[in-house]
Amino acid sequence: MGLTTVKLKVKNPKNEANFIEADFLVDSGSQYTVLPEKEWKKLNLKPLRVQDFSLADGRVIQRKIGWALLEYQKNQGPSPVVLGKRNDSYLLGVVSLENMGLSLDPFARKIYRIKLMSASLQNS
Repeated sequence: MGLTTVKLKVKNPKNEANFIEADFLVDSGSQYTVLPEKEWKKLNLKPLRVQDFSLADGRVIQRKIGWALLEYQKNQGPSPVVLGKRNDSYLLGVVSLENMGLSLDPFARKIYRIKLMSASLQNS
């Protein structure tokens, strides 16, 4: 299995001048992006709720969820983020990718822009 990492900028949506940049593992099996504790505290992100997460080994853990503005190569989007604990890893999940209009090609291990479609849009 190949691993893909990207340099991601994470901002506080209430203060975009406050941001961090770090290398994130792109995890196509993870819904949400994970920020280690020191980073979300540096950004002053606030928890909105607590969510249960099932791990591969069957354990269930709880983490707080907040919101951040993410940017990868000038593609931006708001996203829910897991407000991780001290030893949690930097992970970029699929919800965040989709909110930036991006997807992962797992064979080429590259991020690409997706073509967005909607059945409800009509030609004028």
